[in-house]
Amino acid sequence: QVQLVESGGGLVQAGGSLRLSCAASGRTFSNYVMGWFRQAPGKEREFVAAISWNGGATNYAESVKGRFTIARDNAKNTVYLQMNSLKPEDTAIYYCAANLGGSMWSTRPRDYDYWGQGTQVTVSS
Repeated sequence: QVQLVESGGGLVQAGGSLRLSCAASGRTFSNYVMGWFRQAPGKEREFVAAISWNGGATNYAESVKGRFTIARDNAKNTVYLQMNSLKPEDTAIYYCAANLGGSMWSTRPRDYDYWGQGTQVTVSS
């Protein structure tokens, strides 16, 4: 079992930045591919970014490439999402997720085993 707790969401103006954090506890954090997803009102949950177990490889949705950066610190059992140049369309609840044994190239929510409760990000125009 893995418990995930996100933090760092909030209200920001377009063009601004936020850094989300996800603290993990439970099973060995470094065994997991970690990902970030988001869900806007009335829309399906969508993939944002993922990072391999050792941080050596990353994967991003096209919509966030060049603006968002995913990173992890296995010593702190934490994964981060640095979000720059935010746009109103980035407004959503952002979820951290853990994928044991799967591929970091998977973008399907159903491939992830554990989820946090989410943190709200609101970008005003």
